[in-house]
Amino acid sequence: MANINLLPWREEYRQEKRKEFVVVLAAVAIFSLLILGGWDRWVNGRVDWQKSRNDLLTREIAVLQKQVEEIKELKQKRQQMLERMEVIQSLQANRPEIVKIYDEFVRSTPTGIYFVEMGRTGRDVSLVGYAESNNRVSVLMRQLDASEMFREPNLTKVEADADMGEQGSRFELNVKLGPPAVGDGESEQQEEA
Repeated sequence: MANINLLPWREEYRQEKRKEFVVVLAAVAIFSLLILGGWDRWVNGRVDWQKSRNDLLTREIAVLQKQVEEIKELKQKRQQMLERMEVIQSLQANRPEIVKIYDEFVRSTPTGIYFVEMGRTGRDVSLVGYAESNNRVSVLMRQLDASEMFREPNLTKVEADADMGEQGSRFELNVKLGPPAVGDGESEQQEEA
């Protein structure tokens, strides 16, 4: 039999397979690095995109919060305006009442009495005045009590004062206003309609 030496051929074959393995390994490594780099860029791109969306949302939220604050201020101004309108309407509704109060004071005040001070707190009226005699103060209290406009006259202080004569006196009096006339303005409006 012929003697054939296959060792060099096998060695060459092994060398060739090693080269192929290294080339395939290098190709797989390069391909893996390319895939890993692509994945990294894609993930970073998604993160940047999400950050830009978050920034946009943050800016829009800030704009909306500013608008909400403006709306709150407008609502507060509106409420203040409504309160002012109510005050004005109540003052306009009470305007005839003030005239009626003064008119009734004039009608109820007997001669020989004059007032120097008048104050009102809610439905309470305080009066300071001078009278020629205590009898005139009594007449004033009776006439105020008989009036439809006034209730519960209460004399708080009487002291002698010579300015109005020998029997002259200075007095302080509190009186309550009767219930406000409800429906006066409404009945006038209904009559006009």
